[in-house]
Amino acid sequence: MQYSEEWLDSVYSDGSKYFVSNPCPKKGEAVKIALQIQENSPVKNVFLCGKKNGIRIDIKMQKVGSKNGLCRYEGEIVIWEDEYSYYFILPTENCIYYYTQDGIKTYIPDEGRNFRILTDYAQPEWVKNAVFYQIFPERFCNGNPEISVKDNEYQFEGHPSIQVKDWNQVPQDYSKVFCLDFYGGDLIGIKQKIPYLKKLGVTALYLNPIFYAATVHKYDCLDYFHVDPHFGGDEALQDLIEELHKNDMKIILDVSINHTGTANRWFNKEGVFFPKSEGAYNNPNSEEREYYFFNADNTYKCWYDVPSLPTLNYQSQKLRNRLYRDKDSVVKKWLKKPYGIDGWRFDVADTMARNDKIQLHHEVWPEIRKSIKEENPESYILAEDWTDCTSFLNGNEWDSPMNYYISCRAIRGFYGQVDFHNSHVPELNCVHFRWTAKDFSNCVTKYLSRLPFVIQQNLFNLLDSHDISRFHNDKNMKPDFVRGAVILIFTLPGCTNVYYGDEADIDGFTETIEGCRYPMPWNKDIENLSAYKLYSSLCHIKTSSAAFKDGGFKVVSDDNNVFAYARFTSSELWFTVASSDEKERAIELPLKTFGTNFAEKPAPETDALGTKIECSVKNGKLNLKVPAGKAFLIKM
Repeated sequence: MQYSEEWLDSVYSDGSKYFVSNPCPKKGEAVKIALQIQENSPVKNVFLCGKKNGIRIDIKMQKVGSKNGLCRYEGEIVIWEDEYSYYFILPTENCIYYYTQDGIKTYIPDEGRNFRILTDYAQPEWVKNAVFYQIFPERFCNGNPEISVKDNEYQFEGHPSIQVKDWNQVPQDYSKVFCLDFYGGDLIGIKQKIPYLKKLGVTALYLNPIFYAATVHKYDCLDYFHVDPHFGGDEALQDLIEELHKNDMKIILDVSINHTGTANRWFNKEGVFFPKSEGAYNNPNSEEREYYFFNADNTYKCWYDVPSLPTLNYQSQKLRNRLYRDKDSVVKKWLKKPYGIDGWRFDVADTMARNDKIQLHHEVWPEIRKSIKEENPESYILAEDWTDCTSFLNGNEWDSPMNYYISCRAIRGFYGQVDFHNSHVPELNCVHFRWTAKDFSNCVTKYLSRLPFVIQQNLFNLLDSHDISRFHNDKNMKPDFVRGAVILIFTLPGCTNVYYGDEADIDGFTETIEGCRYPMPWNKDIENLSAYKLYSSLCHIKTSSAAFKDGGFKVVSDDNNVFAYARFTSSELWFTVASSDEKERAIELPLKTFGTNFAEKPAPETDALGTKIECSVKNGKLNLKVPAGKAFLIKM
């Protein structure tokens, strides 16, 4: 009998509930693991291969059923390790195939890309198909003008505070206003806009720092234990959280515990906000002195050599107690009632507890995780890291990074934008090229293949943020490219983050960071904008479809500059197709691979967003014409 190599494309398993009886088991629990493969393949047996007490074991899997042209095999294991790493062996008459998260190989693969099940892992279940809305509070909505910062209300680092009287004024450069230009956004305003956010389809908020601070951005915190009074204080946060929870919405807060500001109560260099009798800088014998890295001449280590941001010293056990161990510590206070936040976003998490010879990061992060999960096992631990950070993603430290690496940076590269990191190096910034679809595919799949599936589901996908210019403000980006980028962040594995105002086609510029921090344009008829309609449609698809919560992910085409992948369950099949190509391309998308039930459906006339498409179903495949630069989200 002759076999087509097509059967190889049908081999599939992952760590979801569809293929693992309990994706987050306890130690000592028996777990069933499944694999599916096309009927009438040349495979006669399927083996599940892992290790028990360090010794390889091969479990012959049993064929348990067949449906829609796909056979299902199952095998059972009992897991005692922190994680169980496994792969599959599929022998045919003439070849032995090895299947890992990196796909099918005909050689013995290394174990770095095996399937992995974490034991005793507290996954934040609500995150998997969440749509976050990131708010830079000072620029979102002024709900109470009476509490806004006033002109010359205080001086900070020699510069006066400025009250911006016109909400629609373009933000000025740092060299003119020194991050002291206040528009008056506050937590009261955010609470007022909950109906707007709920209608958009948002299920969670991520707020940039709201704790007492002198600047607009508030990453130079004065006091971790109180919400800034110009945002409404602690009571306004409590009111906001109560209203969000009533509307079935979650909230995570942003905090920087890698460094404080020099005006922080613990450091207090100039004595502007607290008497000089407090704090480490002017009091060498103070308890807080050991919280920082001081030299004999009273100089100190700073984050990124910024003098106003002294680095915290995690050699201090007292510091650890005040930040996250004590029952009234910073981390625990806001997780507890009467507040009850749903998670933390940690600023510059990649550099925390690291100072040349002192490398305590993999000691400190498990401690922080333990403290957070003690208060709420469903809390989300989101960490800032722009790069490959798999060493933190093994179930005992972060739940997710800010997923710049395979969403924001990779998507922008696919559409031809110079990489954010390269843009800071003149010799690299001058090199302009566009990633191929295969570049994009490799970046995404190689990274995902190194992560446990339950971590993949947590990934925080974003296109824009407070730290990078907005993609749609790039004058070189075609509207079709922007549309494609938005579809990608909603359909890649993980949750989605919408940066405030993107759905309102907010103005901005790309030259400096102030360009991505414009005030929200409430004077627009936002809900009639095409951008709003795109975001809103994708929000509701993301949060209502099983395929985007627990479904599989498989790249199905990556030739030229057209990238396509499937998100699927046994009853749902979605294709994301994104082109950055200069030419129209014809591609084939497999249907029978995911079940004959999909191959029997008629070709759709439009995609899920109402865009007309030209396609046909033939021989178990969807033949699709992809015009240059276009993107589709197709539901079969």
